[in-house]
Amino acid sequence: MTARAGAAAALDAVEALIEREWQRPVAAPVAALAAGLAARAGSATAGVLFYGSALRDAELDGVLDFYVLVDRAADWPGSRAAALANRVLPPRVGYVEHAIGGRTLRAKYAVMTLDQFAHAMSPARIDTTLWARFSQPCACVLARSPVEREQMRHAVAGAVVTAAHWAAVLGPREGEPLAYWRALFARTYATELRVERTSRGVDLVASDAARYAELLPAAWQAAGIAFDVAAAGALAPRLGDAERRAAERRWQRRQRLGRPLNLLRLLKAATTFDNAIDYVAWKVERHSGYRIEPSAFQRRHPLLAAPLLYARLRRRGVLR
Repeated sequence: MTARAGAAAALDAVEALIEREWQRPVAAPVAALAAGLAARAGSATAGVLFYGSALRDAELDGVLDFYVLVDRAADWPGSRAAALANRVLPPRVGYVEHAIGGRTLRAKYAVMTLDQFAHAMSPARIDTTLWARFSQPCACVLARSPVEREQMRHAVAGAVVTAAHWAAVLGPREGEPLAYWRALFARTYATELRVERTSRGVDLVASDAARYAELLPAAWQAAGIAFDVAAAGALAPRLGDAERRAAERRWQRRQRLGRPLNLLRLLKAATTFDNAIDYVAWKVERHSGYRIEPSAFQRRHPLLAAPLLYARLRRRGVLR
């Protein structure tokens, strides 16, 4: 088998694992909420993905996280300015509450085109946010057709392969598979504005250890990374010092730009995100225990209030 054929077969194995995950049913209220989001763009909705802590923990009391993938940025209801902003700096985000089955569900959704979603999974992209997020488990709640389902699955597999690539070049020279994922998520979390505790990446890996251990060898093969299997199942990528140093320099560029890019997205969201300040307050309290009481001014002018709120959270050590 040629190297290219081997990489293709390994990518198929990654996609097969993702498809197995997607075969697991989601709770009926989650499916109903996803259908309501999809209806906003009608036939232009290519699919809806469900991810995050509510998927991992099977809890519906927090905020559910969805990605709604559409054909064009303008297909999502809203102003032309919002559609333009979503073309330039996706995704567009929002927060909704719906009474379903006698209970109120809260959801945060992100909207972008299917093409934007797929392109964001490349290891060449400066922004690490999306591929890091979708290298973790997700569920395909809705797909317009088998074609779009396959496109979404291929994109998510691309996220896993990109994540595995960076895990190899930034992780230990030799170690158990989970050590590479822990090292990777520690790096990706450091590039973002996060309120979660520093052990969050370790928790993510521990929550589905068998999955991550199974994925890593296949994803390395799909990425074209040769490796040796050492004693007790430890893995060792065949990477030289020069290759590691070059990768570290590339990563440092991503880390320098990651937080400003996240801040730009937050500022953009403040102009289009319904109940933005209330959502931020809920998020901060949920992950740090620090409670924010938004003022009337902050609710009326979230964009103007954002810099002062950011500075306040930094002073208190809530944002790192």
